[in-house]
Amino acid sequence: MAIDLPFIWAGIIAFAVLAYVILDGFDLGVGILFPFFPEKHDKDLMMNSVAPVWDGNETWLVLGGGGLLAVFPLAYATILPALYAPLMIMLLGLVFRGVAFEYRWRTNRAEYLWNWSFAGGSMAATFFQGVALGALVQGIPVADRAYSGGWWDWLTPFSLATGFALLVGYGLLGATWLVMKTSGHLAERARVFAYRLAFGTVAAMGIFSLWTPFTEPLYLERWFGYPTMVFSFVVPLLVLACLWLIVSGLKAGRDVQPFVAALGLFVLGYAGIGISFYPYIVPTSLTIWEAAAPDESLSFLLVGAVVLVPMILAYTGYAYWVFRGKLDPDEGYH
Repeated sequence: MAIDLPFIWAGIIAFAVLAYVILDGFDLGVGILFPFFPEKHDKDLMMNSVAPVWDGNETWLVLGGGGLLAVFPLAYATILPALYAPLMIMLLGLVFRGVAFEYRWRTNRAEYLWNWSFAGGSMAATFFQGVALGALVQGIPVADRAYSGGWWDWLTPFSLATGFALLVGYGLLGATWLVMKTSGHLAERARVFAYRLAFGTVAAMGIFSLWTPFTEPLYLERWFGYPTMVFSFVVPLLVLACLWLIVSGLKAGRDVQPFVAALGLFVLGYAGIGISFYPYIVPTSLTIWEAAAPDESLSFLLVGAVVLVPMILAYTGYAYWVFRGKLDPDEGYH
């Protein structure tokens, strides 16, 4: 029986991208909420809550992007020209917030600049991630195995709306993370944000669930054709269940539950995108088999992935285990 290497690699890269979204999403969300907490003490705690893990979270972005280049070079060569502008701004945003982690603690006079670098970098990275996703969902035109669209094709009402929706979604992850990791005034204020952002995120998911199928006939067929239409009924129920878990957890003081349920919303949204895309890696233009590198390359790289991915999972899990519990402003983590 032949092993379907492109399918396996598509699963690995999809997992890496999902891991990046749910892990880096909450620390970007903390940055998005940063301007809404004016007290220096609160800002210090917010940054401290993600300082031990933020750079490790971005490992998954490197794995996803590097894997796409090595394993699906044709997809990489097609997607990058189509999305150069939003992806470059996203990366610059990540650079500015990364530098802010180091320099904010080194100055008093210019601290406000690094506060805005952290917040602005987080917002820019999130917004343009959403824009890039929206442009990808709309489809990328390909002719003769190359991008055939224009420079501004990524800039549409749909992609801009996706960018704003992701700001709301990551804000929810950041708020529930702060509820889980902090206490006192900061946690209570984050709880208020979490309530509002939970309903905003679910509303955005509802809007895009109605909008997306009409951007491309393939999506309309997937969402309302048998057997995939089953997910069109099951997923909204699961989304509402996650919303209930968030709200009930916030009310009952079960501080871990809202964060886990918020992650569940993102997993469900990601699954919906996967159902819409498959088997395309560049929607409606290139399938995973058309874009894949030769099987010899995929086999060689798979050996490395079998070693590397468990290592990343292990040190990521260990980091979260070491820094588990609520943040103590005087003693660090419990």
